[in-house]
Amino acid sequence: MQQNISIVINTYNAEQYLARVLETVKDFDEIVVCDMESTDNTLKIAEQYGCKIVVFPKRNYNICEPARNFAIQSASSDWVLVVDADELITPELRTYLYDFIKDPGDVRGLFVPRKNFTMGKNLPSSYPDYQLRFLAREGTEWPEKIHSVPIINGKVGYIDKKHKELAMVHLDDSTKATLRRLDTYTDNEMARRLGKRVTYASIVFAPTFRFFKFFVLKGGFRYGVAGFVQAARQAIYKFTTLCKVYEAQHNVGK
Repeated sequence: MQQNISIVINTYNAEQYLARVLETVKDFDEIVVCDMESTDNTLKIAEQYGCKIVVFPKRNYNICEPARNFAIQSASSDWVLVVDADELITPELRTYLYDFIKDPGDVRGLFVPRKNFTMGKNLPSSYPDYQLRFLAREGTEWPEKIHSVPIINGKVGYIDKKHKELAMVHLDDSTKATLRRLDTYTDNEMARRLGKRVTYASIVFAPTFRFFKFFVLKGGFRYGVAGFVQAARQAIYKFTTLCKVYEAQHNVGK
């Protein structure tokens, strides 16, 4: 029996890159766009590409994870590839996935490598950034927490990171976009970490080590401004999260 693959994309005001993303996935069997009540041209772009559009009420959600299960179960194929609205899929990855489902054995999910771009450069320090995105639709459950990993009913495999042509391409975020999301993302990150004690030392040293890890240990210094910016963004994210957790744990500012 022939197996099909559905692309699943969660969106909210995702017009910036959506057309480019859809262009790279248009040859899959189905594209499901699960929209959280966008107010820009997201739905118009999705309609132009003949996507199956489903709507998940935004309510007070500021992350896509609560809509992931609904989106996946709205697909009609046995297999789904979950793609963010700023990620491109290579022709080589498409071919690989269709070959894989011909005989997947007992594997029900695949971690896919991802290339991340900073200041226009793909830095090796962030590769392979594995994402569990290729899934058997049946038996998959996606927790409603930010940056959560789906729970798969079966074995999980990895696409070899040596084959960089099979990696998803995560498009560059501007500093403006990064800072705009910082408050939202760290709010949700904070909720996950409230049970972990944050101290003065951790606020000082954890972000410092995060910068050192990406700029020195992972070789970001070799890539000039882009390497420095990547390391700084990582450190700022860590610092902001820890400060928020500390404030919540010590009732600061209340």
